[in-house]
Amino acid sequence: MKRTPVSLRSFACQVLIAGCLTTAFFVAVPGVAVFAQDRGPVQRVVQGKVVDAGGAPIKGAVVYLKDSRTLAVKSYFSDDQGGYRFGQLSPNTDYEIWAENDGKKSPVKTISSFDSKSQFNINLKIEK
Repeated sequence: MKRTPVSLRSFACQVLIAGCLTTAFFVAVPGVAVFAQDRGPVQRVVQGKVVDAGGAPIKGAVVYLKDSRTLAVKSYFSDDQGGYRFGQLSPNTDYEIWAENDGKKSPVKTISSFDSKSQFNINLKIEK
């Protein structure tokens, strides 16, 4: 029986292992790409209406959105129908949202990073 040098056997094993790893990589990568596409949008949107105690829309109310991580606050004036919208929000951040008008304030609502939804519809009621 002819003996193969150890260095040649070692090289052959390395080539075989590299081939297996390459095949495994190309088989696994398309699956990862498909999984990423199925996840849907990464950004979140919060929208809703500001209403009074009777349910009538309040035009010009200031809606505040506070990032609980950075403490940054965004604001938006409600439109003629009381509507507001905040887009491109991080899914990994908790937010607080409330509205103010004529010195009155709605209750503060929380949007949790543990909630997997990407779209939130939150109506804010200001008691007058």
